[in-house]
Amino acid sequence: MQRSEHMSLQTELMAKLAADKPELISLRRYLHAHPEVSYHEKHTAAYIKHYYEQLGMTPQDFGTGYGFVVDIHGGLPGQTLAVRADFDALPVQEENDLPFKSVNPGVMHACGHDVHTAYLMVLAKALNELRDQLHGTIRILHQPAEEVAPGGAPDMIAGGVLTGVANVIGAHIQTTMPTGYIGYHAGPTQAGGARFDLTITGHGGHASMPQLSNDAIVAGSYFVTAAQTIVSRRLDPFAFGTVTIGSFDGASAAYNAIRQQVVLKGDVRVMAEDTRKLIHQQVATLAKGLEAMFGVTCDLQYQEGAPVMVNDPDFTDQVATALKSTNLAGVTEVGDCGALNPSEDFAFYNHYVPSTYFYVGAAVADGKVHPHHSPDFLVNEDSLLIAAEAMGTAVVAYSQAQG
Repeated sequence: MQRSEHMSLQTELMAKLAADKPELISLRRYLHAHPEVSYHEKHTAAYIKHYYEQLGMTPQDFGTGYGFVVDIHGGLPGQTLAVRADFDALPVQEENDLPFKSVNPGVMHACGHDVHTAYLMVLAKALNELRDQLHGTIRILHQPAEEVAPGGAPDMIAGGVLTGVANVIGAHIQTTMPTGYIGYHAGPTQAGGARFDLTITGHGGHASMPQLSNDAIVAGSYFVTAAQTIVSRRLDPFAFGTVTIGSFDGASAAYNAIRQQVVLKGDVRVMAEDTRKLIHQQVATLAKGLEAMFGVTCDLQYQEGAPVMVNDPDFTDQVATALKSTNLAGVTEVGDCGALNPSEDFAFYNHYVPSTYFYVGAAVADGKVHPHHSPDFLVNEDSLLIAAEAMGTAVVAYSQAQG
């Protein structure tokens, strides 16, 4: 009996999503054309909320930013499952020639958060129409500011967004994966991150008399080289970690002046929290060493970002099993994609409740790679419906498991 009920709900949901594909694409294109960067998503949040309000659904704000949720209360008893999508864009100038190209100069949905938001809006609409058949509550979680550390997730969590929530599911479209592929991974899945600003101040002077100065550029150059030994000489060879100096600001209009101050910006990625602590300690030690070696002063501002994303093994297996056992149109494979390098603030949800995050292939048909965060980032719009159907399948399976 349970199996037939599951198939009936699943079939109804898939039919509703397929019928709403034009709306899904239209929503995504509007969002793509009107991007807003992290912590400035005022109009984006208002647009999404208006969509729900027109459907008679009630958004509730959480946190100090623009994040909110819409709760769908099922007609049957059960736990609360949160489904999360992010909606911020990036400070990138779009180079694509699209009819729905960004109209905001220097801002672009270059990571796919417009896709995440649109598919969740349409999925929420369909689930709300079928709510009498659902167990428990489905919390539709729209989160801002994923792209800027520490991210919008901890702020919403501090605001109580996970109160009463048993599990969280998220998904990310991936242009590096073929359209039709759905990837998952249990355990450590995405890297934790940190960033730092190092201001080195020496004593400027004339290039012909270097003995009277403390050259900040020389000290900074030594730091850049020495920082690479953290990974090569301080980490276990089987541990993953990177230390990248992304910016070295020592520019001057003069050829013959010794620079008094330089500013370096660094990025750190790890796959274990003990590695995070070690790298932080080593960066601080190197900065302190510069002061003794070069007679400079160092101001290190080190900010921890998202933790390592650790997908709950049992919950991940539950979601993967549901996706594998359901014959979704457009899905050619569901497989373990392994761990991914980028950081993602969904990891904060994993830290508090058993959660999982999966990936939906979105490569364009011609095979050309359009990388995330690039000015020519481009997705295959077939991935929108696939994402909605995949997440909908996971939600139905979760609901029916409580019956």
